[in-house]
Amino acid sequence: MASHYYSKTQDDIESNPSYYDFNFKGESFKFKTDNGVFSKDYIDYGSFAMLKEFKPNNGDLPILDMGSGYGPIGIVVSKLYNRHVVMCEINQRAYNLSIENIKNNNADCEVYNSNLFEKVEEMKFSSVITNPPIRAGKDVVFSIYDGAYKHLDINGELWVVIQKKQGAPSSKAHLEELFGNCEIVNRDRGYYILKSIKKN
Repeated sequence: MASHYYSKTQDDIESNPSYYDFNFKGESFKFKTDNGVFSKDYIDYGSFAMLKEFKPNNGDLPILDMGSGYGPIGIVVSKLYNRHVVMCEINQRAYNLSIENIKNNNADCEVYNSNLFEKVEEMKFSSVITNPPIRAGKDVVFSIYDGAYKHLDINGELWVVIQKKQGAPSSKAHLEELFGNCEIVNRDRGYYILKSIKKN
C-alpha cells in the first residue's frame, strides 16, 4: 500500500530534502522538509491562518501541537510566545525533520513519534493546536478532538484549522457537543479557525 503523509513510514517515497525560509511577526525561521511529508514546499495556508489567530492562554502547562508534521506550527508558537511546546507526529520522516528543525530554530520544543496521543498519555496541556489530517478520515480527526478534551487542563483551549469543504461544519458541531462551546475565531480563504474551551 502506498504511503501517505499520515502513515508511519515513508520507505517507498524517495527522500529529497529541501529548505525554505519563513518570516513571521518579526521572527525568521528556516525549515527542512522532504518528500512524503505534508506541505513540503512551504507552510500550508491553513497552518499560516492558524498562526495568525492563535494566542496562548495564561496556563502554565505546555502547549500540544497534534499532527505537527515537520514542526512549523509548534516551533513558531514556541518562539513567538516563549512557551514550551510538545509535538506529536506519526510520520517517521516528518518526526526526524522536526528534530532537526527544533534544533536549527533553537525552539523550546520536544517531539514524539506518536500515533495520536499514545506517547503523551499521562500529560496535560494548556492548549492543543491541530491542523488535522483530513485525508486520514473523520474518525481520526474526531479522535484528535476527543483526545484533546481529555488532555486539556480546566480552561484549556483546543484550536483547530479546517476547511469548510473538508468538514468545518461537522467539526464545529462535534466540538460544541464535546466541549459545550465552539467559537469561529476567523474565516480565511475557506479555512475556519475554531476554538473550544474546556470548562470542567
